[in-house]
Amino acid sequence: MYSIEFNFEQKGIEPIIIDRCAEDDSILEVALKNNIHLHHNCGGVCACSTCHIYLEQGEHFVEEISDKEEDFIDRARNPKLNSRLSCQCILLGGEGSIKVTIPDQSLIHGE
Repeated sequence: MYSIEFNFEQKGIEPIIIDRCAEDDSILEVALKNNIHLHHNCGGVCACSTCHIYLEQGEHFVEEISDKEEDFIDRARNPKLNSRLSCQCILLGGEGSIKVTIPDQSLIHGE
């Protein structure tokens, strides 16, 4: 089981920690199951970049980045070296702590 700390660039939103996250869920699925707003215009199938996050800690607890995911990250707003698409960050077997930052989504349209 994992513990995921969600931090937010958008002002006024406090960090949220979700405990007991199960393997095979994506970080996007964990967020949505816990009422954390995270855009996902394509429905979580790696066809856009709206679920873009910064994976601050725990990159070895999720599946490796694919070439397709890298292509979409290049289209994201303000990509960084630790950028990932939350729909593609599938939790592997094990346990540990993961920290992510959700970029300011106030300029993203659609859902």
